[in-house]
Amino acid sequence: MKKSRPVNAVSRPVEAVFHMIMLFFCLCCVIPFVFVVIISFTSQQSIREIGFSFLPKEWSLEAYRYTFKMGQQLWRSYFNSFYITIVGTVLTLAVTIMYSYALFRKDFKFRRFFTFFCFFTMIFGGGLAPTYVVCKTVLGLSNSYAAVIVPMLLNPFNLIVMRTFFQSSVPMELIEAASIDGSGEYSTLLRIVVPISKPGIATVGLLTALAYWNEWFIPKLYVGSDPKHIPLQYLLMETQEKIDFLVKNSSMIGAEAASIAKSLPQDSLRMALVVLIVVPIAFAYPFFQRYIIAGLTIGSVKG
Repeated sequence: MKKSRPVNAVSRPVEAVFHMIMLFFCLCCVIPFVFVVIISFTSQQSIREIGFSFLPKEWSLEAYRYTFKMGQQLWRSYFNSFYITIVGTVLTLAVTIMYSYALFRKDFKFRRFFTFFCFFTMIFGGGLAPTYVVCKTVLGLSNSYAAVIVPMLLNPFNLIVMRTFFQSSVPMELIEAASIDGSGEYSTLLRIVVPISKPGIATVGLLTALAYWNEWFIPKLYVGSDPKHIPLQYLLMETQEKIDFLVKNSSMIGAEAASIAKSLPQDSLRMALVVLIVVPIAFAYPFFQRYIIAGLTIGSVKG
Protein backbone atom coordinates (compact mmCIF):
# COMPACT_ATOMS: atom_id res chain seq x y z
CA MET A 1 0.00 0.00 0.00
CA LYS A 2 1.37 3.39 -0.98
CA LYS A 3 2.13 5.67 1.96
CA SER A 4 0.22 8.93 2.10
CA ARG A 5 2.34 12.02 1.66
CA PRO A 6 2.60 14.31 4.72
CA VAL A 7 0.67 17.56 4.44
CA ASN A 8 3.75 19.72 5.13
CA ALA A 9 6.07 17.80 2.78
CA VAL A 10 7.80 19.59 -0.12
CA SER A 11 9.42 18.24 -3.26
CA ARG A 12 13.19 17.75 -3.43
CA PRO A 13 13.77 20.66 -5.85
CA VAL A 14 11.86 23.03 -3.56
CA GLU A 15 13.77 21.70 -0.56
CA ALA A 16 17.07 22.27 -2.41
CA VAL A 17 16.03 25.88 -3.13
CA PHE A 18 15.26 26.44 0.55
CA HIS A 19 18.65 25.01 1.50
CA MET A 20 20.39 27.32 -0.97
CA ILE A 21 18.54 30.34 0.43
CA MET A 22 19.52 29.41 4.00
CA LEU A 23 23.12 28.83 2.89
CA PHE A 24 23.14 32.29 1.33
CA PHE A 25 21.93 33.89 4.57
CA CYS A 26 24.51 31.92 6.58
CA LEU A 27 27.30 33.12 4.29
CA CYS A 28 26.05 36.69 4.64
CA CYS A 29 26.50 36.33 8.41
CA VAL A 30 29.85 34.50 8.39
CA ILE A 31 31.76 36.19 5.54
CA PRO A 32 31.90 39.68 7.14
CA PHE A 33 33.47 38.27 10.31
CA VAL A 34 35.93 36.17 8.29
CA PHE A 35 36.84 39.35 6.40
CA VAL A 36 37.43 41.16 9.72
CA VAL A 37 39.74 38.35 10.88
CA ILE A 38 41.71 38.48 7.61
CA ILE A 39 42.15 42.26 7.87
CA SER A 40 43.37 41.91 11.45
CA PHE A 41 46.23 39.73 10.13
CA THR A 42 47.02 42.11 7.26
CA SER A 43 49.99 44.47 7.38
CA GLN A 44 49.27 48.19 7.38
CA GLN A 45 51.51 48.64 4.34
CA SER A 46 49.43 46.14 2.37
CA ILE A 47 46.23 47.99 3.32
CA ARG A 48 47.74 51.28 2.14
CA GLU A 49 48.75 49.78 -1.20
CA ILE A 50 45.78 47.63 -2.23
CA GLY A 51 43.16 48.36 0.43
CA PHE A 52 41.11 45.68 2.20
CA SER A 53 41.29 42.29 0.53
CA PHE A 54 40.53 38.63 1.21
CA LEU A 55 44.02 37.88 -0.14
CA PRO A 56 46.34 40.52 1.32
CA LYS A 57 49.73 41.23 -0.18
CA GLU A 58 51.47 40.77 3.18
CA TRP A 59 50.36 39.02 6.38
CA SER A 60 51.30 40.46 9.75
CA LEU A 61 50.76 39.94 13.50
CA GLU A 62 51.66 43.54 14.33
CA ALA A 63 48.12 44.47 15.39
CA TYR A 64 48.00 41.64 17.93
CA ARG A 65 51.55 42.36 19.12
CA TYR A 66 50.58 45.95 19.79
CA THR A 67 47.42 44.88 21.64
CA PHE A 68 49.19 42.33 23.83
CA LYS A 69 51.74 44.96 24.86
CA MET A 70 49.11 46.08 27.38
CA GLY A 71 50.16 42.97 29.29
CA GLN A 72 48.63 42.51 32.75
CA GLN A 73 45.91 45.11 32.22
CA LEU A 74 44.55 43.23 29.19
CA TRP A 75 44.15 39.97 31.13
CA ARG A 76 42.70 41.84 34.11
CA SER A 77 40.10 43.42 31.81
CA TYR A 78 39.29 40.00 30.34
CA PHE A 79 38.68 38.70 33.87
CA ASN A 80 36.52 41.74 34.68
CA SER A 81 34.38 41.24 31.57
CA PHE A 82 33.87 37.52 32.29
CA TYR A 83 33.05 38.22 35.94
CA ILE A 84 30.59 41.01 35.12
CA THR A 85 28.95 38.94 32.38
CA ILE A 86 28.55 35.75 34.44
CA VAL A 87 27.46 37.36 37.72
CA GLY A 88 25.28 39.95 35.97
CA THR A 89 23.55 37.33 33.82
CA VAL A 90 22.82 35.05 36.79
CA LEU A 91 21.43 37.91 38.92
CA THR A 92 19.42 39.34 36.02
CA LEU A 93 17.89 35.94 35.27
CA ALA A 94 16.97 35.46 38.94
CA VAL A 95 15.25 38.87 39.15
CA THR A 96 13.61 38.52 35.72
CA ILE A 97 12.23 35.03 36.41
CA MET A 98 10.73 36.01 39.78
CA TYR A 99 9.25 39.28 38.48
CA SER A 100 7.84 37.61 35.35
CA TYR A 101 6.38 34.75 37.38
CA ALA A 102 4.53 37.28 39.54
CA LEU A 103 3.11 38.96 36.41
CA PHE A 104 2.17 35.53 35.02
CA ARG A 105 0.11 34.55 38.08
CA LYS A 106 -3.42 35.90 37.63
CA ASP A 107 -4.14 35.42 41.34
CA PHE A 108 -1.34 37.81 42.36
CA LYS A 109 -2.98 40.75 44.14
CA PHE A 110 -0.67 43.49 42.83
CA ARG A 111 -0.28 42.05 39.33
CA ARG A 112 -1.76 45.10 37.55
CA PHE A 113 0.36 47.57 39.49
CA PHE A 114 3.64 45.80 38.74
CA THR A 115 2.61 45.29 35.10
CA PHE A 116 1.94 49.01 34.76
CA PHE A 117 5.22 49.77 36.55
CA CYS A 118 7.08 47.60 34.01
CA PHE A 119 5.45 49.09 30.90
CA PHE A 120 5.64 52.67 32.21
CA THR A 121 9.43 52.50 32.54
CA MET A 122 9.69 51.32 28.92
CA ILE A 123 7.83 54.38 27.63
CA PHE A 124 9.05 57.05 30.05
CA GLY A 125 12.67 56.61 31.04
CA GLY A 126 14.35 58.74 33.66
CA GLY A 127 17.12 59.84 31.32
CA LEU A 128 20.87 59.83 31.73
CA ALA A 129 21.24 62.64 34.29
CA PRO A 130 18.75 61.33 36.93
CA THR A 131 20.08 57.78 36.50
CA TYR A 132 23.63 59.00 36.98
CA VAL A 133 22.68 60.94 40.14
CA VAL A 134 20.83 57.97 41.64
CA CYS A 135 23.57 55.44 40.89
CA LYS A 136 26.51 57.67 41.75
CA THR A 137 25.20 59.69 44.68
CA VAL A 138 22.24 57.84 46.22
CA LEU A 139 23.42 54.25 45.75
CA GLY A 140 27.13 55.08 45.82
CA LEU A 141 27.92 52.89 42.83
CA SER A 142 31.36 53.84 41.59
CA ASN A 143 34.63 52.03 40.93
CA SER A 144 33.12 48.60 41.60
CA TYR A 145 31.60 45.66 39.76
CA ALA A 146 28.18 46.59 41.17
CA ALA A 147 28.41 49.91 39.32
CA VAL A 148 28.25 47.99 36.02
CA ILE A 149 25.87 45.19 37.06
CA VAL A 150 23.13 47.01 39.00
CA PRO A 151 22.09 49.59 36.31
CA MET A 152 21.39 46.69 33.90
CA LEU A 153 19.85 44.32 36.43
CA LEU A 154 16.23 44.68 35.29
CA ASN A 155 15.14 45.06 31.68
CA PRO A 156 11.41 45.52 30.84
CA PHE A 157 11.90 43.85 27.45
CA ASN A 158 13.25 40.70 29.12
CA LEU A 159 10.30 40.75 31.52
CA ILE A 160 7.84 40.81 28.64
CA VAL A 161 9.64 37.99 26.82
CA MET A 162 9.77 35.84 29.96
CA ARG A 163 6.16 36.49 30.96
CA THR A 164 4.96 35.71 27.44
CA PHE A 165 6.93 32.47 27.49
CA PHE A 166 5.36 31.48 30.82
CA GLN A 167 1.90 32.17 29.39
CA SER A 168 2.52 30.04 26.29
CA SER A 169 4.34 27.08 27.83
CA VAL A 170 3.27 26.71 31.48
CA PRO A 171 -0.33 25.45 31.96
CA MET A 172 -2.15 27.03 34.90
CA GLU A 173 -3.63 23.61 35.66
CA LEU A 174 -0.13 22.39 36.47
CA ILE A 175 0.38 25.28 38.91
CA GLU A 176 -2.99 24.57 40.55
CA ALA A 177 -2.20 20.86 40.85
CA ALA A 178 1.12 21.65 42.53
CA SER A 179 -0.65 24.01 44.94
CA ILE A 180 -3.21 21.31 45.84
CA ASP A 181 -0.35 18.90 46.55
CA GLY A 182 1.06 21.37 49.07
CA SER A 183 3.84 22.91 47.00
CA GLY A 184 4.83 26.45 47.99
CA GLU A 185 5.38 29.31 45.57
CA TYR A 186 9.17 29.06 45.50
CA SER A 187 9.02 25.26 45.23
CA THR A 188 6.55 25.49 42.33
CA LEU A 189 8.71 28.06 40.58
CA LEU A 190 11.99 26.15 40.95
CA ARG A 191 10.76 22.58 40.49
CA ILE A 192 8.02 23.00 37.89
CA VAL A 193 8.09 26.37 36.10
CA VAL A 194 11.87 26.77 35.63
CA PRO A 195 12.48 23.27 34.13
CA ILE A 196 9.61 23.76 31.67
CA SER A 197 10.86 27.24 30.74
CA LYS A 198 14.50 26.43 29.93
CA PRO A 199 14.21 27.63 26.29
CA GLY A 200 12.85 31.00 27.35
CA ILE A 201 15.40 31.34 30.14
CA ALA A 202 18.21 30.47 27.72
CA THR A 203 17.01 33.11 25.24
CA VAL A 204 16.83 35.84 27.88
CA GLY A 205 20.16 34.64 29.32
CA LEU A 206 21.88 34.92 25.95
CA LEU A 207 20.51 38.41 25.31
CA THR A 208 21.56 39.48 28.80
CA ALA A 209 25.05 38.00 28.47
CA LEU A 210 25.56 39.82 25.16
CA ALA A 211 24.41 43.09 26.73
CA TYR A 212 26.80 42.77 29.68
CA TRP A 213 29.71 41.63 27.51
CA ASN A 214 29.35 44.45 24.96
CA GLU A 215 28.70 47.24 27.47
CA TRP A 216 31.31 49.99 27.60
CA PHE A 217 29.34 53.21 28.22
CA ILE A 218 28.21 52.34 31.78
CA PRO A 219 31.79 51.45 32.84
CA LYS A 220 32.90 54.76 31.35
CA LEU A 221 30.37 56.59 33.55
CA TYR A 222 30.79 54.76 36.86
CA VAL A 223 34.17 53.02 36.75
CA GLY A 224 36.24 55.62 34.91
CA SER A 225 39.96 54.98 34.93
CA ASP A 226 40.05 52.49 37.81
CA PRO A 227 42.26 49.70 36.36
CA LYS A 228 40.91 47.08 38.80
CA HIS A 229 37.37 47.18 37.39
CA ILE A 230 37.77 48.25 33.73
CA PRO A 231 36.10 45.67 31.43
CA LEU A 232 37.64 44.60 28.14
CA GLN A 233 35.34 46.63 25.90
CA TYR A 234 36.07 49.91 27.68
CA LEU A 235 39.81 49.21 27.69
CA LEU A 236 39.91 48.50 23.96
CA MET A 237 37.63 51.45 23.19
CA GLU A 238 39.93 53.73 25.18
CA THR A 239 42.96 52.32 23.38
CA GLN A 240 41.34 52.98 20.01
CA GLU A 241 40.49 56.55 20.99
CA LYS A 242 44.10 57.21 22.03
CA ILE A 243 45.41 55.84 18.74
CA ASP A 244 42.93 57.94 16.73
CA PHE A 245 43.94 61.04 18.67
CA LEU A 246 47.61 60.33 18.08
CA VAL A 247 47.09 59.78 14.35
CA LYS A 248 44.89 62.86 13.83
CA ASN A 249 47.16 65.18 15.81
CA SER A 250 50.54 63.73 14.87
CA SER A 251 51.59 66.89 13.04
CA MET A 252 51.04 68.98 16.18
CA ILE A 253 52.89 66.83 18.72
CA GLY A 254 56.36 66.52 17.25
CA ALA A 255 58.24 64.56 14.62
CA GLU A 256 58.90 61.55 16.86
CA ALA A 257 55.20 61.18 17.71
CA ALA A 258 54.34 61.55 14.02
CA SER A 259 56.75 58.74 13.18
CA ILE A 260 55.19 56.50 15.85
CA ALA A 261 51.68 57.30 14.62
CA LYS A 262 52.63 56.46 11.05
CA SER A 263 54.03 53.08 12.08
CA LEU A 264 50.90 52.08 14.01
CA PRO A 265 48.72 49.37 12.38
CA GLN A 266 45.64 51.57 12.48
CA ASP A 267 43.14 49.62 10.35
CA SER A 268 44.31 46.12 11.25
CA LEU A 269 44.37 47.12 14.92
CA ARG A 270 40.68 48.11 14.78
CA MET A 271 39.82 44.70 13.37
CA ALA A 272 42.03 42.91 15.91
CA LEU A 273 40.13 44.65 18.71
CA VAL A 274 36.85 43.43 17.20
CA VAL A 275 38.18 39.86 17.05
CA LEU A 276 39.35 39.97 20.68
CA ILE A 277 35.87 41.10 21.76
CA VAL A 278 33.75 38.81 19.57
CA VAL A 279 35.57 35.45 19.83
CA PRO A 280 35.09 34.79 23.60
CA ILE A 281 31.34 35.51 23.61
CA ALA A 282 30.88 33.43 20.44
CA PHE A 283 31.63 30.32 22.50
CA ALA A 284 28.46 30.97 24.53
CA TYR A 285 26.19 30.24 21.57
CA PRO A 286 26.63 26.42 21.50
CA PHE A 287 25.53 26.19 25.14
CA PHE A 288 22.29 28.10 24.49
CA GLN A 289 21.59 26.80 20.98
CA ARG A 290 19.50 23.71 21.70
CA TYR A 291 17.33 25.54 24.24
CA ILE A 292 16.71 28.45 21.87
CA ILE A 293 15.74 26.05 19.06
CA ALA A 294 13.39 24.28 21.45
CA GLY A 295 11.83 27.64 22.28
CA LEU A 296 11.32 28.46 18.62
CA THR A 297 9.55 25.15 17.99
CA ILE A 298 7.09 25.45 20.88
CA GLY A 299 3.56 25.33 19.51
CA SER A 300 4.63 23.91 16.15
CA VAL A 301 2.76 21.07 14.49
CA LYS A 302 4.61 17.77 14.67
CA GLY A 303 4.05 15.14 12.03
